[in-house]
Amino acid sequence: KDNRNSIRKEVLHLIKFVKKTVAIPLWMATMTTVFGYFAGLRGLVLILVGGFIGAIFAIAMPALAQPIIRKVTGSDDIALGHFCTIGYLFEAGVAKLFGERGENKKSIEYIKLPAHFEFLQDTYLSVMVVMVPLYIITVLFAGESFATELSGGQNYIMFAFLQAIQFVVGVYVLLAGVRLLLGEIVPAFRGIAMKLVPDAIPALDCPVFFPYSPNAVILGFITTTIGTVIAMFTLPLFGLAMILPGMLTNFFAGGTAGIFGNAVGGRRGAIIGGIAHGFFITLLPALLVTIFNSMGFINATATDVDTVAAALFYAWILSPILKVF
Repeated sequence: KDNRNSIRKEVLHLIKFVKKTVAIPLWMATMTTVFGYFAGLRGLVLILVGGFIGAIFAIAMPALAQPIIRKVTGSDDIALGHFCTIGYLFEAGVAKLFGERGENKKSIEYIKLPAHFEFLQDTYLSVMVVMVPLYIITVLFAGESFATELSGGQNYIMFAFLQAIQFVVGVYVLLAGVRLLLGEIVPAFRGIAMKLVPDAIPALDCPVFFPYSPNAVILGFITTTIGTVIAMFTLPLFGLAMILPGMLTNFFAGGTAGIFGNAVGGRRGAIIGGIAHGFFITLLPALLVTIFNSMGFINATATDVDTVAAALFYAWILSPILKVF
């Protein structure tokens, strides 16, 4: 009886996470529909099975991430609703194994910078210091003729610089919207949720958590990018597709993973875990390319780790089971 009550409590705890990210479930639905169809499902069964598996991911992932989110935010007011959570938990696991522990754990948020580098404590200046060299180095590799054509005749170095500044401005606007979301929309949501799902916790998109640990976001972005570059050159040696790093994925998913790594294993955990995370989020899409090729979708893949995991679940587990019957 005690076990039944405990299980019932955990199930009720799981369903109290209400996911508010709207666009990403569309990618999950696409994966479950395509892979369900190739697994032999049709009609209503295809829809119901896909909806059930997608719902499990949407509800379970915020619940699994909540213990770490609680450390970051200091409360249970909000949860993480982003279909890259398996990657974040992977980094947390690596940080747990190889990171700092106990009294030795030092958060990247409390790093002491020399006086002439104190300006880097401003989140947006830190992003600028990272993005400007990244854009300029990239445009130098692309070449002057290509970059000048892309910029419409503008000086290619200045074009790269302005694109980097535009990225920083976009991050500023994004985080300003996050503050609005936390200050206005979340309380309104909780007022509605109290009538529908008492004690519900809204699961929000990953940028909501950037203000809680801004230095970890920058560190996570850098280390994840390093990991994706390593994977880009390493995976083809094993016969897998070469996956080019995506800067948006590296920034948003890598930054959030950096928060997880820092919360669990401190600075060392965030660094080692971030590189491992970059490799991991490149490996899964590379594996998916092989499966897509066999289905007729040549050189196609996906990025969000949870949606890729759902596709691999269909391909490696559900489809073989269905073929038996």
